[in-house]
Amino acid sequence: MTKADIIEGVYEKVGFSKKESAEIVELVFDTLKETLERGDKIKISGFGNFQVRQKKARVGRNPQTGKEIEISARRVLTFRPSQVLKSALNGEAPPENHAEIDAREEEADDNDEFESDDQDFADEADGK
Repeated sequence: MTKADIIEGVYEKVGFSKKESAEIVELVFDTLKETLERGDKIKISGFGNFQVRQKKARVGRNPQTGKEIEISARRVLTFRPSQVLKSALNGEAPPENHAEIDAREEEADDNDEFESDDQDFADEADGK
């Protein structure tokens, strides 16, 4: 799905003109981007959480050559889907109380320092 598809969906479902739909979608994405640039967390009930995390510089290893390389410090964006979204993706019935589940997930996210390093080396090797 592209931004144009989202604009088209807003146009069809809400009834705004295409120009108005495009402006609304752009406004939403601009707001999300500005919030993340400030380092603030975005919590969308029933969907998930976006969070910017700071990663420290570290030494990695090129698996092809075995050579050590410095992986620079950087900020990364993480997304953690809500239980409601996970259930929908797996064809399960949605949880009974969305608000209660979102609150429990928020508390768990606030206490969780999990960070995925799976793509770190691949991104660094690709120059990203």
